Amino acid sequence: MTALTLSTSSADALRADAIVVGVAKAAKGSPALVVAPGAESVNRAFDGKLADILETLGATGGEGEILRLPAPSGFKSPAVLAVGLGDAPTKGERFDTEALRRAAGSAARALAGAKNGGFALPVEDADDAAAVAEGALLGAYAFTAYRSKGKDAKKNDKNTPLAEVTLLGGKARDKAFKAAADRATAVSEEVNRARDLINTPPNDLTPATFAEAVQAAAKEHGLKVEVLDEKALIKGGYGGIMGVGQGSHNPPRLVKLSYTHGKAKKHLALVGKGITYDSGGISLKPAGHNETMKCDMSGAAAVFSSVVAAARLGLKVNVTGWLALAENMPSGSAVRPGDVLSMYSGKTVEVLNTDAEGRLVLADAITRACEEKPDALVDVATLTGAMVVALGNRTFGVMSNDDAFRTSLHEIAGEAGEQSWPMPLPAELRKGLDSPTADLANIGERMGGGLAAGVFLKEFVSEGTKWAHLDIAGPAFHEGTPYGYIPKGGTGSAVRTLVRLAERTADGDLG
Repeated sequence: MTALTLSTSSADALRADAIVVGVAKAAKGSPALVVAPGAESVNRAFDGKLADILETLGATGGEGEILRLPAPSGFKSPAVLAVGLGDAPTKGERFDTEALRRAAGSAARALAGAKNGGFALPVEDADDAAAVAEGALLGAYAFTAYRSKGKDAKKNDKNTPLAEVTLLGGKARDKAFKAAADRATAVSEEVNRARDLINTPPNDLTPATFAEAVQAAAKEHGLKVEVLDEKALIKGGYGGIMGVGQGSHNPPRLVKLSYTHGKAKKHLALVGKGITYDSGGISLKPAGHNETMKCDMSGAAAVFSSVVAAARLGLKVNVTGWLALAENMPSGSAVRPGDVLSMYSGKTVEVLNTDAEGRLVLADAITRACEEKPDALVDVATLTGAMVVALGNRTFGVMSNDDAFRTSLHEIAGEAGEQSWPMPLPAELRKGLDSPTADLANIGERMGGGLAAGVFLKEFVSEGTKWAHLDIAGPAFHEGTPYGYIPKGGTGSAVRTLVRLAERTADGDLG
């Protein structure tokens, strides 16, 4: 994991592989490019002409743009790496923290294989320091567990994360800066824990091995953990989880992970969809839709990491995570279209499409989580392709049975730097879930399918429970070119939102 150091050193005096500076697009009527605050000593070393030099080399200041040039005489570091911040703020304004986070992430990724990067980006206060630190630590991420480590492995391998981030302008002895750095480290490491799980091949990450990873983390961080295996799930009547998992030789699990604080006044329940591989079951996915389905446990990974983060931060709130883990495979024992499952709630569900399996495992876990009467419950899932069609690949949908809570979660996601959008739960979609055989069917109308999935889940939320559903199907797994602090592969979507929710809940603000 990339290390983080706060330093008040001048950029020209720091020994690093490169010094990162920010550049931005200037307002009309000004020079086209401006050097952002934090890089004053670097600019002086270039005789005040750094912006001119960069512009001559083609820099525009566009968001995430990277340009590397040799350091001037007298510099302790051999190179300067300029990263674009986008538009410069207007007079009296400052750079947005998300712009800082993304720029730091782009720079950290560009420094892959290096030992140390000195970040001389704009840091006016602890919030700025937190954004730069978090962006750099997330941007430096690389999944290397399956890469060769033998004698033929290259030194300075570009697949190796930047080893250390030195945050210039970070005041190590200032309590606010120290707290910001500690939080950024904890949250980033937990986001990266989720990324590692999502990126792990499904032959190695089964429901059982996922549960073992949770048990190991629980032991390390003093958390309570309970694992229900297939025998306990059958005995307990968890028909949704067992139904989805019965077609695989890797049996399902329901994992309960609990963090408690002695001074907590609120209890937050988090439920995550954990389909460690989703073939679609008997309703088999077509070719071209299977290759990334190891990511279908991203919701459970987010919940797991968020509970651990709450513990590491010592938040004054009780947080319980429920991980509904199963592998959805076709076989002679798999659930069939037309089968009826008896759910943990006592309701019966006719399975019309075995590829609509996530809502089945979530329904059992939601019902069980409601029995503990939490002050709020949030489920997280890569649930529907329809949500990707509606919101694209970078935004998750937020649905809730409480409008104020839905609005609050949307705002919290924005604070955390994650894109979300409030979505409705239209009452008229409930009729489409009617079944002539069972209490309801697992799919409804094709149009508005992402909303219908939310309506289905609402059927399993106890009356009086404040509940929200995050459909992270779009942003959970990134198949394109990395950008900002988002890597290719698992992203750890929703972890930062859930941690921020836990912090707000600890402060008595649930929305």
